[in-house]
Amino acid sequence: MKGIRRKQMARSISPVLDGPQACGNTASSRGSTQNDAAPTRPAATSLPAGLAEQEQALISEPAATDRHVSAHEQAHLAAAGPYATIGASYTIATGPDGKQYAVGGEASLDTPAVWGDPEATIQKARVIEAVANAPSDPSSQDRAVAAAAIAMEQVAGLDLSKSQQAADLSLVTSAYGQKSDGEATQHLLSMTA
Repeated sequence: MKGIRRKQMARSISPVLDGPQACGNTASSRGSTQNDAAPTRPAATSLPAGLAEQEQALISEPAATDRHVSAHEQAHLAAAGPYATIGASYTIATGPDGKQYAVGGEASLDTPAVWGDPEATIQKARVIEAVANAPSDPSSQDRAVAAAAIAMEQVAGLDLSKSQQAADLSLVTSAYGQKSDGEATQHLLSMTA
């Protein structure tokens, strides 16, 4: 199965979709789903002493961006729980001091619906929405993922409602014995009138 990722953007999360209809669990095709792996980026260090004020300003900007991007992606991962497929990945740039800084990042999630289980899908959609909105400043990609999670929750809610209605009709049918669909509906209508 191949995975599909949304375009990597600064400070964003990316859903990982597998399968022809994006149903199922990506863990089987991606290996381990542990998200406790250390990020693969260098940490920004404190400013060296003896730099001119202007040089320090040039260095502090990428260092501040690095801290912001890291905090943003870690907020996603902290909320993701078992739905994080890998740790955060970062886009790195070299600063004016020759050190590398994170200027963008991405946290990938297992986002497909739980096949055949609308209740589990509703719970998963709520977690995904919370993950997307976890940082204090969600990106446009984060908001798109949250909107997709809301839509997934609504579809699962409709599926759950349909299955409950079918179960209710089955109970009515069993209460009156084996009847054709038309007869069961007629009995149901006479009960509500």
